[in-house]
Amino acid sequence: MGKGKPKGRVRVGLRIANAHLLKKLAMKTLIKNGRIVTAADEYVADLLIDGETIRLIGAQLDPALADTVIDATGLYVLPGGIDVHTHLSMPWRGIESCDDFFTGQRAALFGGTTTHVDFSIQPKGGTLRQALDLWHAKAAGKAVSDYGFHVAITDLTDAVMAEIAELPKWGVTSIKMFMAYKDSLQVDDLTLFKSMQVAAKSGVLSLVHAENGDAIEVLIAQALEAGNHAPIYHALTRPPELEAEATARAIWLAQVAGDAPLFVVHCTCEGALAAVSAARARGQHAYAETCIHYLFFTKDDLLGTDDDPFNGAKYVCSPPLRELHDQTALWRGLRTGEITSLSTDHCPWNYQEQKELGRESFAKIPNGAPGIEDRLYMLWDAGVRAGTLTPSRFVELVATNPAKLFGLYPKKGTIAVGSDADLVLWDDAAKHTVRAQTHHSAIDYNLFEGYQVTGKPVKVFVRGRLVVDGEQLLAKPGSGQFVHRTSPLLL
Repeated sequence: MGKGKPKGRVRVGLRIANAHLLKKLAMKTLIKNGRIVTAADEYVADLLIDGETIRLIGAQLDPALADTVIDATGLYVLPGGIDVHTHLSMPWRGIESCDDFFTGQRAALFGGTTTHVDFSIQPKGGTLRQALDLWHAKAAGKAVSDYGFHVAITDLTDAVMAEIAELPKWGVTSIKMFMAYKDSLQVDDLTLFKSMQVAAKSGVLSLVHAENGDAIEVLIAQALEAGNHAPIYHALTRPPELEAEATARAIWLAQVAGDAPLFVVHCTCEGALAAVSAARARGQHAYAETCIHYLFFTKDDLLGTDDDPFNGAKYVCSPPLRELHDQTALWRGLRTGEITSLSTDHCPWNYQEQKELGRESFAKIPNGAPGIEDRLYMLWDAGVRAGTLTPSRFVELVATNPAKLFGLYPKKGTIAVGSDADLVLWDDAAKHTVRAQTHHSAIDYNLFEGYQVTGKPVKVFVRGRLVVDGEQLLAKPGSGQFVHRTSPLLL
């Protein structure tokens, strides 16, 4: 069970069932006797929410201070999760990922994630401002959690270079460059390097999808020419060496570009992680993220099942799933700090109709996997309850470090007086079987189908509003807010 677990009987407290009480709850709420966890501390205390913020933290606070009192005895009080890698309503070859800003955020809330940062993609020939406007329109009237945007550069011009410096004025402090997807998103090293230079001078964090897209295109063409069309060839044509090479290349380019802070998204393999760790040992501002599915699945899952080999398409994502020894390296990195944060790269495509577009060729399978709802309870069960991670390290990975690097801290990502009251009441004893039938995403399957986990949210707050109460969603579409982010707090 781990050290410092809450004792005693779990009492979830009040059930808020109507709009009148919800409005009252948003005024002043006292959460009593919960075990508060931050990246640095773990202690039992009371917490007073006043409007949207945390007003007081202390022992035996007077219930008369609040309109509503919730007894959290036996529960953890965690800062709301922050997922800095999602793709809601993501366009790809004429289709869109199946979660929009309502269904995707609904799933996030039920999983304990209260803020996410999505990727807006620059249209070819368009501007970064146009990209942001497109994604703001996707979220308008649908959002139920708070959110921000990165902007992905796909077409660098002098005008776009100038826009990078303007991004902080628009509340955006991160750009992304794809080193793969040669047919659509990939940038060359010139674009990568020049973008990093401007970002470093502008207080903007550079993100890279690190795979050698040129070599991958050759391998894909060769596989198809040889008649190899099954999903497993998605992994075989994107070997880990090409991720490690691209990661190292991006790191050295970032160093020459004025020690541009660099965040390597969805690190999957031992070689790529070693490149980031070596850079950090040199004192470079390089950071590695991994995603929840890389901790549980391997490339063998792309083989599918005996009755349906194409079932492996469910596991097609980029970079692809790797080997068991890579999982071991990732878990070590989560424990030791070599990996800075855990995200999802939530890019959900329905198996029916969407993934099946690639039934005749793995190259036509939409790349992406779900996970926005599963991230916290899967990591808690396999990490905290297994004794690999402490509760504080868990919070650091899923909330505090993402908040710091992406300009959300201390407004979000921690539990402190003055911070947003983004809170999760977490029941460490609650058992849960993962099912697509009961999850809250729009996708028609779940990678973790049938997993039995212990630990899950029972109440979730966004800026002091109770948005999830047990199995009830109380948030209304449009209640989520765009968060203007500041420059990264480098770790």
